Amino acid sequence: MISFREATLQDVPTIVALLAADPLGAQREDATDPLPAAYARAYEAIDRDPNQELVVATLQGVVVGVLQITFIPSLTYRGSWRAQIEGVRVAQAVRSQGVGRSLVGHGIARAKDRGCHIVQLTTDKRRPEAVAFYQSLGFTPSHEGMKLRLG
Repeated sequence: MISFREATLQDVPTIVALLAADPLGAQREDATDPLPAAYARAYEAIDRDPNQELVVATLQGVVVGVLQITFIPSLTYRGSWRAQIEGVRVAQAVRSQGVGRSLVGHGIARAKDRGCHIVQLTTDKRRPEAVAFYQSLGFTPSHEGMKLRLG
């Protein structure tokens, strides 16, 4: 049975390993032991912010998935809130077993609980299987996302 909880500092090495466990993540993450201190600082900032949730999915007490939700206030849509889902990863060993579907479903439920008008996410265009997965959950490619790297 999949369960969800807020991540702890002790989960950070497992989370970073999940983020680094694909070709794109391997280029940008550093899962060495010990982890660079920047990961702990990022966790602490997320943990202190009431508009951030770092959620892990567990099976029999083992972390097998992660996502981060950012709750964003907005003047658009009559001052509504939106939820941004980022960093969704599921351990290779449990993919195609409903973990990702349940994890994102949990994120959507949290957005509803917080009164959000919309849930949005981005996925890298080099991950066509992720695009298909999110579309199977009802997400539509309604906008063209852009990024500007600053470092």
